[in-house]
Amino acid sequence: MKIAVGCDPNAEAFKRELITYIQELGHETEDFGSTDSIYANVAFAVGEAVASKKCDRGVLVCGTGIGVCIAANKVKGAYAALVNNVYQAQRAELSNHANIITMGAQVTGIELGKCLVKEYLGCEFDSKSRSVPKLKRIYEYEGTV
Repeated sequence: MKIAVGCDPNAEAFKRELITYIQELGHETEDFGSTDSIYANVAFAVGEAVASKKCDRGVLVCGTGIGVCIAANKVKGAYAALVNNVYQAQRAELSNHANIITMGAQVTGIELGKCLVKEYLGCEFDSKSRSVPKLKRIYEYEGTV
């Protein structure tokens, strides 16, 4: 898979370690940068790359993960989930078909961050899950169906 990765300036070191790890897992990465202090700009760029299918999935990092999550979800076709534990990372894809995960570099240790990325990227959406009607309603509301 090709993974879009971006962050704000405060999460640069965290992002660099994640990129190396994602590549070690066998995925291609595209770095969307970290120099813009307006984290929404990188979140929009990653969201657009994933929504347009230029990249398969995305990983965004800011201080808490909240800001980039909110911003990425403003992009039509981008579905970002803030993950804090392994179960959330798995369910982001398995039942919610999130195409982006977000994390907070100031609240998530790098080793946990790596675990979250590995779990998320290791899951495939279950198209027969009980979540399908729920997701369909989201897509209908958004106008992407």
